[in-house]
Amino acid sequence: MSSLGQKRFYTLEEYFSLAKNSEERYEYWHGEIFCMSGGSKEHAFIATNVARRLGNQLEGRNCRVINSDMAIKVPTAPPLRYADLSVACGGLEFETVNGIDLLINPILLVEVLSGTTQRFDRHQKFEFYKSIPAFREYLLITQYQPSITQYLKQGDGTWQGSEVIGLDSQIYLPSIDCTLQLSEVYQSGARKPPLQFCFSKISGGMNRVLKEK
Repeated sequence: MSSLGQKRFYTLEEYFSLAKNSEERYEYWHGEIFCMSGGSKEHAFIATNVARRLGNQLEGRNCRVINSDMAIKVPTAPPLRYADLSVACGGLEFETVNGIDLLINPILLVEVLSGTTQRFDRHQKFEFYKSIPAFREYLLITQYQPSITQYLKQGDGTWQGSEVIGLDSQIYLPSIDCTLQLSEVYQSGARKPPLQFCFSKISGGMNRVLKEK
């Protein structure tokens, strides 16, 4: 049995067993398992606000806004990743891996940043996402102030970044032809969420897993 503070490495078989039999969402990376469920109320409010605004604008179009429960196939970071929101257009495409459905054609990915994940989301996770063939636009939304960073894929394959700041600002999303008003994105207050942990029973032991959101 693993102790609560002891670092342990897991097999892919253990990961898939946990992922398929738990209500929590987990990511696997080099033998470590990270819990992606839960988080601050501000995180939830922002993600919900964005999903609602985009969903309203995409009504009647061949695009769908998908919440954080959907696993995403990321070729350079197998077996799967989770984004806070994703949008796919032209029909949803899936691949099933060990009984888990993976979305393979998101055009837009959205992450609501937290203190524990913002460096990873801005850098390494973005590099992983770039391996998704359909991926064209990335939004990073901070919880702590009205600020959204946007990355757009250019015709030559490079990515161009920009930032909008302030509640009176808006941001245009060319990949899906939608616009977000920051005053509508930030309808709740913002505070820095505390570091949290979720506990999962794996192979008979209680193991601490860092909560990512």
